[in-house]
Amino acid sequence: MTPAALADLVRSSAVQVLAARGIDDAVLPEQVTIERPRNPDHGDYATNLALQVAKKAGLKPRDFAEALAAAVSADDGVASAEVAGPGFLNFRLAAAAQGDIVRQVLDAGAAYGRGDALAGTRINLEFVSANPTGPIHLGGTRWAAVGDALGRVLAAQGADVTREYYFNDAGAQIDRFVRSLIAAAKGEPAPEDGYAGGYINDIAAEVIKAEPSALSLPEAERHETFRRIGINLMFSEIKQSLHDFGTDFDVYFHENSLHESGAVDAAVQQLKDSGNLYFDEGAWWLKSSEYGDDKDRVVIKQDGNPAYIAGDLAYFKDKRNRGFDLCIYMLGADHHGYTARLKAAAAAFGDDPATVEVLIGQMVNLVSDGKPVRMSKRAGTVITMEDLVEAVGVDPARYELIRYSVDSTLDVDLDLLRKHSNDNPVYYVQYAHARLCTMLRGAADLGLKSTEDVDLGQLTLPVEGDLIRTIGEFPETVRRAAEMREPHRIARYLEELAGALHKFYAVREARVLPKGDEAATPANHARVALCEAARVVLANGLALVGVSAPERM
Repeated sequence: MTPAALADLVRSSAVQVLAARGIDDAVLPEQVTIERPRNPDHGDYATNLALQVAKKAGLKPRDFAEALAAAVSADDGVASAEVAGPGFLNFRLAAAAQGDIVRQVLDAGAAYGRGDALAGTRINLEFVSANPTGPIHLGGTRWAAVGDALGRVLAAQGADVTREYYFNDAGAQIDRFVRSLIAAAKGEPAPEDGYAGGYINDIAAEVIKAEPSALSLPEAERHETFRRIGINLMFSEIKQSLHDFGTDFDVYFHENSLHESGAVDAAVQQLKDSGNLYFDEGAWWLKSSEYGDDKDRVVIKQDGNPAYIAGDLAYFKDKRNRGFDLCIYMLGADHHGYTARLKAAAAAFGDDPATVEVLIGQMVNLVSDGKPVRMSKRAGTVITMEDLVEAVGVDPARYELIRYSVDSTLDVDLDLLRKHSNDNPVYYVQYAHARLCTMLRGAADLGLKSTEDVDLGQLTLPVEGDLIRTIGEFPETVRRAAEMREPHRIARYLEELAGALHKFYAVREARVLPKGDEAATPANHARVALCEAARVVLANGLALVGVSAPERM
């Protein structure tokens, strides 16, 4: 019996208890919260449902809890249900019911943990979207890891997810990039407001290699040549870096296409027609303050050129026209004001602001030898995705960037991630999987298998029950990670599961394989099944964060 199954049982029992008293079950929450007690002596699971609803139902909490305990105890999967304190309910599951969790995992295999909470929802997930003016820095690298993991988690809940990269190939930063390339090709210093670094020299050389006469072309043609070839080269490098990092996109959307296709003009005209754009001081303004933004925004500047938000408006319209129910934007810390701005844009089009979600990620700092590693994109010393991967590898880099909430600044300790010890979180989890694989290979050599006739009721030791209950929490963890848009919950769960495994191994009475020439007991067979279930969940969880599950380490 998983926590979700117990929650359903408790709720259905509560409906019966209330019905017997003529009370409308509308007082009950849609989902009953089931938690693990901090003190294992209190039971396997607990709920405060009676305290939540007793007042609404006109009942005393303990009276409601006692009636609920009696109803839940009637189920064969519940060994006991006891009332504690003012109305808490503590449950102990029957051994067979706990063992059924192992059976569910073995039957589901790679599908265990998946759900349908988002079935039928089309989600556009836009992340990274770094300007094609240089390699991906650490902030973009964090989004590459977290965004990819979030896409996997949302898909695991049944969503139809499109991963999209917004290719910013329009605007002033592109002009600065092109002028920097031309200066490098001429052997001149970078413009004061331009970009520097070895990558600029490399790309400039590639442009000349592709178009030897580029520097001798008329100014406008020269600028276009360096723009076209340079951006393509830079973006090819970005895509390759992302692929090597385990992050691929379904769509690479070009900002410039919105301007060339007339989509920006059409979006602006629609807002003019609806009265949501007004003309003042020589510019056209969006009435975004009427829809929750802190101020109105300039859409068409005094010189007649579109402001950056004009592209955002057309881009949102394009996403909705492609049939997406939800548009998730993953942006850096310097884009904090975009949340209200994008929601206001949706409302101005007459759309539901809830179709827009904005996740803001905080900065990433590197630490080595206890000292911060400095970075400066303009000086050409930017710490890139490739730098991080070269320093610690793809798996440690991805896992470390994912395991923290994105709304907190992250200090990445390079020395820690290089360690092959339990101090390194990804090693701790991956080693748990590899250790299980070794154990299961030994079991196979002895003819021990996770077959259907294994008596899982043999798993009665406290450490076995703790491991089983931890395994049973995986589906709810995935559901919550998708609901809260927090893939770090998966990583933290995996560490908890690895910890439960290490405790299981440490108990002599929980020995999995028989010693020497001893005959295998039913308990040995059941523990092999338990180990296989734990291995499946570790592999499934690591897959959700895009990290490998090695069989040997």
